[in-house]
Amino acid sequence: MELDAFTSRLGVSQGRVVAADGTVSFVLGDAEAGRRFDLAADDHVDVAQTLDVTGVALVRAALHLLVPAGLPPDLVWEASILVDGAPHARATCEAGRSRDILDLAANVSKLTGLHDVAVRLALTKRY
Repeated sequence: MELDAFTSRLGVSQGRVVAADGTVSFVLGDAEAGRRFDLAADDHVDVAQTLDVTGVALVRAALHLLVPAGLPPDLVWEASILVDGAPHARATCEAGRSRDILDLAANVSKLTGLHDVAVRLALTKRY
């Protein structure tokens, strides 16, 4: 596997991370402050799973975003839930800020059967 900004420290401060107290988090990006990488608009990382959404109303995620202060002013980090590659819920966070998103929710109530569902962290242009 090629190591990049999202995979260079898997299990340590990226990906599935287990804290000393046993708490498990899934980190998209890096949990340690000060790690710097050259990224561009539309760079992203996601975790995806095929789910049977029959009878399911919402797919939810609880997130904590922490954005470095050095992010260019025309960019934001965007967290989203994608269903079959299309965004169904999204939230952004600007440079130098942190944001707790306690209930990012995608409505899948009109879908049935198997669908690819992903949580994505992307660097995007401010809209």
